[in-house]
Amino acid sequence: MKDNKISKTVIVADGTFPKHMIPLEYIRNAKRIICCDGSAVNLIAAGYIPEAIVGDMDSLSKELAERFADLLFIDESQDTNDLTKAVTWCRDMGYNDLVIVGATGKREDHTIGNISLLAEYIKDVNVIMITDTGFFIPYAMSSEITSFKGQQVSIFSINSETEITTKGLRYPLNNTKITNWWVATLNEASGNNFTLEFNGGPVIVYLKFKE
Repeated sequence: MKDNKISKTVIVADGTFPKHMIPLEYIRNAKRIICCDGSAVNLIAAGYIPEAIVGDMDSLSKELAERFADLLFIDESQDTNDLTKAVTWCRDMGYNDLVIVGATGKREDHTIGNISLLAEYIKDVNVIMITDTGFFIPYAMSSEITSFKGQQVSIFSINSETEITTKGLRYPLNNTKITNWWVATLNEASGNNFTLEFNGGPVIVYLKFKE
């Protein structure tokens, strides 16, 4: 995957703080950093000051809340999680090119929920999620995806009626409906790109980092 790490708005979620050099590089080169309230302590400990701390503030210590009071944007709604609150805040500010890090790890239910939310976010903003092993990228329409030979690829669809066809993967899909999460996982790129064709969607693609 080719992507410019500069001039991105990076959202740091309250999962496991990144350790891999790729998500850390995105943080280091970010144009601005927005963090969910629970991630503030790790981000600040790493030497970064966010432009905004967004959430219901139930995970933010009193000391940090007082120290960074001018950076707090409080949303006490229980209808969305803090990651969605941060994405919505960015959208409302006109920050539409987003990279999410720190959204996995810790509780598995949070991890699954955060990944699935990419299918909602792509309706309003350009967004990718980076973990310590790879990229999760949502697609709203058929696309040609930059890859490399042997790259591990998994494909997920929120809508089980979406028919997906691929070219350039070791195990091609042919009008395949992904009726369960495992159906199109553990595939592999045959070359430097592959095509993803579908109607409906959106579709989320996982691309593992190069070893």
